[in-house]
Amino acid sequence: MRAVGFDVIGGPEVLRQVELPIPAPGPGEVLIRVAYAGVNYGEVQHRLGDFGPPDGVEVPGLEASGEIAALGPGVTGLAIGDPVAAFLPSGGGYAEYAVAPAEFAFPLDGISLRDGGGAMVLTTAYGVLAGAARLAAGDTVLIHAAAGGVGSAAAQIARALGAAAVHGTVGSPAKAEYAKRFGYDALHPRDSFADHVSDVDVVLDPVGGPTRLASLGVLAPFGRLVVYGEAARHPDLALPVLPLWKNNRSVAGYNIGDLARRTPARVRAHALSALSLLSSGAIRLDVTAELPLARAAEAHASLQAGTNTGKTLLTVAS
Repeated sequence: MRAVGFDVIGGPEVLRQVELPIPAPGPGEVLIRVAYAGVNYGEVQHRLGDFGPPDGVEVPGLEASGEIAALGPGVTGLAIGDPVAAFLPSGGGYAEYAVAPAEFAFPLDGISLRDGGGAMVLTTAYGVLAGAARLAAGDTVLIHAAAGGVGSAAAQIARALGAAAVHGTVGSPAKAEYAKRFGYDALHPRDSFADHVSDVDVVLDPVGGPTRLASLGVLAPFGRLVVYGEAARHPDLALPVLPLWKNNRSVAGYNIGDLARRTPARVRAHALSALSLLSSGAIRLDVTAELPLARAAEAHASLQAGTNTGKTLLTVAS
């Protein structure tokens, strides 16, 4: 089968086309004939070596959509030919076929394969808000990287879950213009957002560094800063705990990989809730770039440089 992978860490140029055997699904797994693969910053981190050096040729890709091609032993509730969206905790989406745990393969009832290719970014946005942030009706939310895939989804999901106000930060006027379509009450420059907002109940931060530090200062009493990425690749912060106590602030984390290992049922519940919102029309997935599989390096270059908006997909099969 055709795939795109890498066997050395480095820049986008280390991604290359390879031919690999079609994998076989094991117990509790399904084989998916991939139609679309979503591109996520976690795959950039994989290529850069944040998760360790590659062991031979490794195929990135944490989310994909397509049709079930084979069922592993013990799988029930799915059938060959079913269209699904899948979370791939071990990667493998940048290929014609990918194996997924059956519990992370979700039927696409009324949802297109194209939208399904980015459905797991909706799962992350839902999990960050409903899980880590404990979003409550009436909360005020601030979303960093407001024009990105998770940010554009999180703004819509926050509103659907009852947020009273949703603010965002962006790195450029062009990204602010793009993000307006997702229902933000206001958008602010990332380097000066603390001058414009205060008493925020929930801050979502995939950026890190100075943005993360400044976010603590805008929290309302019992406000929650939720960390779910490190896109700016700053050194980790060393935060003292006493100011959290004295100012009634909390810091939480969200990592879908850890959640999938320890409480897979919770990932499944978040995915089903997010897909229900998508199917109902309450939220939408904005696909802004669709590239053939062979151009995966271009998609990575855009994400790594921070020039992307919305969701990027790789087209694998018709």
